[in-house]
Amino acid sequence: MARIALLIGISEYEPGLAPLPNAVNDVEAMQRVLLNPDMGCFAQESVTVLKNPPRKEMERAIYNLYGNRQKDDLVIFYFSGHGVTVENGEFYFSTRETEKQNNKLLPFTAVAGKNVHEWMNQSKSKRQVVILDCCFSGAFAKGLTAKDSGTINLEQHLGGEGRVILTASTSTQYAFNSDNLELSIYTHYLVEGIEKGAADKDGDGLIAVDELHDYVKSKVQEAAPAMTPEFYPFKDGYRLMLAKSAKDDPHLKYRKEVEKIALEEEGEISRVKRISLNVLLNNWGLSVDEANLIEFEVLEPYRKRQEKLQTYEQALSEIRQYPLREKDRKDLKYLQNILNLREEDVEPIEQRVFTPKEAEYQRQQAERLRQEQEKQQAERLRQEQEKQQAEYQRQQAERLRQEKAEASRQPNSPPGIQTRTFEFETASIIGIKSGFLGMGKSCEIQRSRGRAEFFAEDLGNRVFLEMVSIPGGQFLMGSPEGELERTDDESPQHTVNIQPFFMGKFPVTQGQWAAVAAFDKVNIDLNPDPSYFKCANRPVECVSWDDVVEFCARLSKKTGKIYRLPSEAEWEYACRAGTTTPFYFGETITTDLANYNGNYTYGSAPKGQYREQTTEVGKFPANPFGLFDMCGNISEWCQDEWHKNYNDAPTNGSVWSRNNKEYRLLRGGSWYYDPWYCRSAHRGRIEPDHRNYLIGFRVVVSAART
Repeated sequence: MARIALLIGISEYEPGLAPLPNAVNDVEAMQRVLLNPDMGCFAQESVTVLKNPPRKEMERAIYNLYGNRQKDDLVIFYFSGHGVTVENGEFYFSTRETEKQNNKLLPFTAVAGKNVHEWMNQSKSKRQVVILDCCFSGAFAKGLTAKDSGTINLEQHLGGEGRVILTASTSTQYAFNSDNLELSIYTHYLVEGIEKGAADKDGDGLIAVDELHDYVKSKVQEAAPAMTPEFYPFKDGYRLMLAKSAKDDPHLKYRKEVEKIALEEEGEISRVKRISLNVLLNNWGLSVDEANLIEFEVLEPYRKRQEKLQTYEQALSEIRQYPLREKDRKDLKYLQNILNLREEDVEPIEQRVFTPKEAEYQRQQAERLRQEQEKQQAERLRQEQEKQQAEYQRQQAERLRQEKAEASRQPNSPPGIQTRTFEFETASIIGIKSGFLGMGKSCEIQRSRGRAEFFAEDLGNRVFLEMVSIPGGQFLMGSPEGELERTDDESPQHTVNIQPFFMGKFPVTQGQWAAVAAFDKVNIDLNPDPSYFKCANRPVECVSWDDVVEFCARLSKKTGKIYRLPSEAEWEYACRAGTTTPFYFGETITTDLANYNGNYTYGSAPKGQYREQTTEVGKFPANPFGLFDMCGNISEWCQDEWHKNYNDAPTNGSVWSRNNKEYRLLRGGSWYYDPWYCRSAHRGRIEPDHRNYLIGFRVVVSAART
């Protein structure tokens, strides 16, 4: 049995690919730990190191690595450099000769990942380890499968047979260099885990590939949260042993204790834990200086992470203007990328910094609106006094017209509700455009303006619930038999008459939920902050049907109006807004107009963005009634109980109930679902006590006079 390794580092590149000075340092560090007789135990002649090789030399070395091997040989391939993917997702290893033309890779200047797959499959070795410290390295694992093999009796301490691939990033991520290390971030912790023995998680004196991955991933994600090391074992590859560690070394034992405490305390060491560590270092004969050095190394990623978060918060605090300008948003995104921070890292900071600014902005806007209204009122009075009799007669005629229009609208408003008009943008898809030479597609979108009536319910603390007036009418409920991806529960189509009502302009937000949750309890307690994706202006989620019924009861008691969930017929009528197509903006759907899983398509539309979370309400154009987010973003509870089809369904828009308490209706799709779930006619069902981060709701108020 032999242990063979090929270590390749590419630091020098042709124009178009940035140099990576640390790459050659990476291979030298890996060579050091593999050759160390107390660690990797590799023979000098069994480790090949290539620094900045040309393509042919690199390709030949990889081929020879897997050729002429025996079945018991342990084969390690390590690469540090640029990883490149092409349009079809195939992965290439860069060489110093790699070139791009019009921002596209010239594949004959790089080593194709599929070729390496083939050589690995042809090799007799049953114990193969690939370690890739490069961008998009997760793409290499795609298409590589485990080989079938006969029985091999290996000694227990040598681990299992199989393959394993360790990558610095996923198939869509960049790998980052460290700003203060001589090695890349990923390789730095690979070497540290072996040299310090810290990757020996089970303390058996051996470091398996899965132990090494677990150690490196935890360290990398503290130092660079936007980078996700991946682990791809095939068969029993996770049991392959890479190196030895000093099993009873007091330095290693102390390091593991510090790492355990750091993980539990998020990089802090409490006073009590400090006393415990002092006892341990005395018991194990360590000096204070040795202990301090170990603690410094272990806590360094946590310190760097805190420094990055503080840097981002300082940058936010220095922005005086609110709301943010587009330039400020781009600058912050640029800083976030430089600091390798994820959205979930910066969102709590932004909320903490912007909440007081938002409150002050809302106060100023309200004051400005009040002053503007007073100014306009004074100007109107002055003009009216100066007008001549002819103008006065014109105003009288106009006033008469407005009174008639108001009288025609009056039946839509309950007593005591004063409505106002608002304008909104709506959109429709009018075609699909092909790209240059037929490559790529995009939706052709026509945008227009609309107007609707609404009233605003004051929930206190400058939180308002805007309710849009929905006119009465008649529509055909359900989907026609020819509609793409329809289901039988959307049949039969039937005519329904709807009375006028008011409906929430947006799904209920987390800010609105928190305001109403503070009102007096009616039947059950409410969690004021139940949502998984935190933001005051995102839809509230993780609320059950019973929770939202309590919400409506509290809101009704506080305001004197009857707030409730919409019936299923009211919801579909409001969603369609007079349209008969699968979506209210046309025959298909695009992620430019709604938040859903853009990895999937409907009809002839192209793929789009998969945001993997909710978005703030009002981000996309409204439907023709002025309602936002009726397609995607969050699924919405309805009042009705579930029925498997529309046989015997009511035709007056009322709630359909037959004492079937097992399921309640959901409408509208969500950020997680495929596009066909977002159709106006799609119906979903779930238990009324269910909560998850896909489900929210919006409310309605009856417009009939009592």
